[in-house]
Formats: sequence, structure tokens, C-alpha cells
Amino acid sequence: GLTQAMAAELPSGMAAVPLNPGVIHTEMLESCFGTHASAYPDPETWAQRAVPFLLKLGPKDNGRSLTVPA
Repeated sequence: GLTQAMAAELPSGMAAVPLNPGVIHTEMLESCFGTHASAYPDPETWAQRAVPFLLKLGPKDNGRSLTVPA
């Protein structure tokens, strides 16, 4: 789709990667899930998991839609 088209037009060294963060424990999630929201990582924990994943992205990921592993 759109991201793949954009990725094809970007100059060398740049990439377009739509990132699905998954479910993150926030106040909004608590309002919907109640106490079950605690089963999901808070934003800080998610970021600690996401950074190593993001740092491993390479040219092969350009245009791919990815989800940060839980």
C-alpha cells in the first residue's frame, strides 16, 4: 500500500516502516479492560523491549509493517 510506495521512493539510507506497538497498559486501556489491563506492558516497559527490536531493523524491513514482539 501507501507505505510500500513511499518506501520505494525514499533515497538510499532512509526507510518507511509502519510500526504496530501492540497493546500497551495505559489509563485508557484500564478504562476499557479494568484490572485485566495490568497483563500488558506499561509504556516504559514497552520502550525497553522495543528499542533492541528497532535497532535491528535494516534495509530488508523497508516498506514492511511490523509489530514489536511482546
